[in-house]
Amino acid sequence: MLQKLALALLIPSLVFAAPRAEHVFVVSIDGGKPAVIAESEMPVLKKLAAEGAVTWQASTIIPPKTLPSHTSMLTGVDPKKHEVLWNAYTPIRGPVKVPTAFSLLRAKEPQAITGMFVCKQKFRHLWQKDSLTIFDFGGPQTNAPVAGSAEIEADKKPAQMEAKNAAAWIKETKPRLTFIHFADPDTAGHKDGWGSPQQKEAFKVSDQALGQLINSIKEAGIADTSVILISADHGGHDKTHGEVIPDDMLIPWVAWGKGVKKGFKITDPVTTYDTAATALWLLDVPLPAEFDGKPVATAFE
Repeated sequence: MLQKLALALLIPSLVFAAPRAEHVFVVSIDGGKPAVIAESEMPVLKKLAAEGAVTWQASTIIPPKTLPSHTSMLTGVDPKKHEVLWNAYTPIRGPVKVPTAFSLLRAKEPQAITGMFVCKQKFRHLWQKDSLTIFDFGGPQTNAPVAGSAEIEADKKPAQMEAKNAAAWIKETKPRLTFIHFADPDTAGHKDGWGSPQQKEAFKVSDQALGQLINSIKEAGIADTSVILISADHGGHDKTHGEVIPDDMLIPWVAWGKGVKKGFKITDPVTTYDTAATALWLLDVPLPAEFDGKPVATAFE
C-alpha cells in the first residue's frame, strides 16, 4: 500500500506541464503608431483588442528602428545584448548571435514547425541555422547567399501577399510558432508621412491582411488552442522615426486567444522584448537567464 501511495505521489512530478497554448502567432505591423491606428479603419485589430488584452502604451527599444526592434521582439533581449544596431540587409554581418525564440523552441522541440513571413529582406538576419521550417519573402526562400544592394533594400513585399502565403501554410502545417510582418504602413509613412491619408490606407490594407491570418487559424481548426500577439516595431513622426520621443517609441501590444483575459486593459509596463518572453512562456519553453523580456502574464487567466 505504501509503495502504491509513493508511486501515486511521484507520477505527477514526472509529467511535463502542458503548454498554455499549442500555437503562437506573432504579428508585427511595421510603423504601427497607436495614435494613427486609432484614426485608421482597422476593424479586425480593434475587435481583437476589445475582445482580448491590450495596451496602446507599450514601448519599443532604443533606437526605435525596424531591424534592431524586431530583433529584440524575437530574441527577448535589449540591443546591448543582441548587438543588431544596423538597419539594412548586410549579409557580411550574418545572423544574430543570440538565440531567437525559434531556436529556443527548437532546442526543446527539434521537430517544432516554425515560420517567418516577412515583407523586408533584412529579416534574413534573424534566420538562424535549423531554427525555421520556412522563411518566406514573397515566397519560400533557401539559405543560399543573397547579396545586399539598394535594390534589395527597396524591395518590399505587400502585406496581403505575405498574409496569403502564411494563411495557406498555416492551414497546411498548423505550426507551433509563426512570425508575420506587414511593412505597408512603414513604407507609406516614409513616403507620405505618419498619419497621412496614404498611411491610413496602408493600415486598412494591413488590417485586411490580419483578417486573412485570423481566418486561416480558424479554418485550420486551431483557434481554440492558439494565441495571437500583435504589436509593432516603432511609431513615427513626419516621414521618419528613430528618435527617443513618444511618437516613435510608443507601440501597441495586443493578445487574443486561448487563456487571454476578455476585454482586459494591460496596465503593467510592456516592452517589445516581452513579446518573445510571452510567446515562449505560452509554449512552455524555459526563458534564458539573460532574457530582458518577461511574460505579460497579467493578460492571461
